[in-house]
Formats: sequence, structure tokens, C-alpha cells
Amino acid sequence: MSLAPYIHAMGRGPGRARSLNREEARDALGQILCGEAAPEAVGALLMLMRYRGESAAEIAGFAEAVRGTLPEWTGPVPALDWPSYAAGRSRGLPWFLLSARLVAMAGEPVLLHGWNSHQSPVASVRDALDAAEIGLAQDVQDAAALIERDKVVYLPLEHFAPRALDLLRLREVLGLRSAVNTVMRVLNPARARASVQGVFHPPYRELQVDACALLGLQAMTVIKGGGGEFERHPGKEIALFGLRAGEPWTAQASGLVDETRRLADSAPNPADLGRLWAGESEDLFATEIVLGTAELALATLGYPQPRAFATDLWTRRHSASAA
Repeated sequence: MSLAPYIHAMGRGPGRARSLNREEARDALGQILCGEAAPEAVGALLMLMRYRGESAAEIAGFAEAVRGTLPEWTGPVPALDWPSYAAGRSRGLPWFLLSARLVAMAGEPVLLHGWNSHQSPVASVRDALDAAEIGLAQDVQDAAALIERDKVVYLPLEHFAPRALDLLRLREVLGLRSAVNTVMRVLNPARARASVQGVFHPPYRELQVDACALLGLQAMTVIKGGGGEFERHPGKEIALFGLRAGEPWTAQASGLVDETRRLADSAPNPADLGRLWAGESEDLFATEIVLGTAELALATLGYPQPRAFATDLWTRRHSASAA
């Protein structure tokens, strides 16, 4: 087995080069994940794909290859898949963690998973998990148990797909992101029935929608969010892309507040998430990030009045149960 035929297909030159089909992409990444490919060939394949631009078929094939290496998910299947793989260099506090808690309060189990989110120089997702009262799972079995207990959990990539993490970290060698970054966003490792995804570069919105459609997902929403995460900026109108009943869908969402501050303007403290949740501090802008993001997540799950429901959940968040 070799990556040479696939590199040849993509690198033949103008007029003759082509993208990989889904089966070729699945086989190529399967070889890489099994350690059967030369490192030089791995870099060549990923950078040719980067140069040409990934296709939805390639992303879907790659995702299927990664799925084939994952531990079996044996617990309750989450309702919502929430990938968190943005580098976070332009993001402030990860307020979306509180949005995920609101969705969980609605009785919709949420699986957060990611890696790059802990690299932010401002305030990392992992640093904020304790303040948001979201557990960090040590493996897939632990994640399933925490989902059953808390309805929300964060599962680090290295705890369920360490070889995929190795491929993500090739960015440190190659100096560029690769298709693997997009694959992680569409992976949906526990096969949740819906997904919410963020991008930093707008052209990836349609790519992720098309890849998710090929993978059979029925409901998903993708936005250009805060720092590349699925996090709504309340001061801006945003374009929504996704799937509804398996069909492509688009919409526009108006701004929620007049304030237009940058999400990373201040020097935030992760403990601010806990204070906002507890009602010990008031911040209209942050509250609208939480509610606006939860609204989009609940809409993805099919709730007919997601804003009203998100607001009601926020009002009742200190009660024992809002499910």
C-alpha cells in the first residue's frame, strides 16, 4: 500500500490533476492512521490538498477513516455534537460553554470535544471548564458516564483519537492548517443527531455543510464564530449555513445588541463565567453571547421558539432541573 497514486492524482499539474473521491480519501487517511505511510508522503498529500482546496468528498472520506479508529461509544448517544478546534488567538472568554450548559438543561445531552481550544493566549476552553462546571473526560467511557450524569461533557481529542492529534500537530511542522482541521469539526465521534460548528474562514462553511450531508447528518448549523468557535457575536448580523432534514439550508440572523466590542478586547478571567452563571456579575454583552449561541443550538435541535426557550432556561438556571 502506498500514498503515491493519490499524490500523483492530485499533483499531475494544470488540466490533469484532480481531487480524490470519497473512497480514495478514506483509504489514504486509513493508511496514514495505521502508520503505513512515509512521513514525506503524508506531508505531500496534505499540502497538495491544502493547495488545491479540500472537497466535501475528501473531508467525508477522511472523517470515515478517523471514525474507523475510534473506541466504541457505549453510553447514551448525545443529542448535540459541539466540536471546539479553533486556535483561539482572536477569542476572549469561551462563553459558549455556558450556552452548552443551557442546552443540556433542556434535556439535550451535549458532547463538546476539541484540542486547539486550550492554546488560546487569552483564556482557554480547558481553563474555563471548572468555572462553567463542565467535566473533562479521561476517555470515551468516562465521557459517556458524564453525559449520563451531567448531560454535558468535554472530551479532549488526545483522549479518544491520539493519532488524529498527531496529524493536527503537523501544522507546527508545515506552517499551515490541513484538511484534518476541517475533519475534526465534522467528525461527530458519538454520532449525535445534530451538530453545531464554527469556522474562522467563511469559505469553509459550505464545505462543512456538504461534507456533513455526505456523512448522513440531518441537522447542523455552522457560523463564522468567535475565534473560529461556534459562538455568536451579538453585535453583528451573521450568516447561517447548515442542514435541515438533511437538506442544505441558509439564513441570516440580526444583531442582538448595539454594542460592537471585540470578543477579545478585555483581559478576561475564566472565573467570570462562573460569576455570570451564578448571578454575581452583570454583563449584557456576555449574556447575549450565551443566549444567542444557545438559541442557534436549540434551533438546530428543532425547537420552534429557541430564543424564548433559551431565555427561559437562563432565568431558571439556578433551579434543580429545567429539563
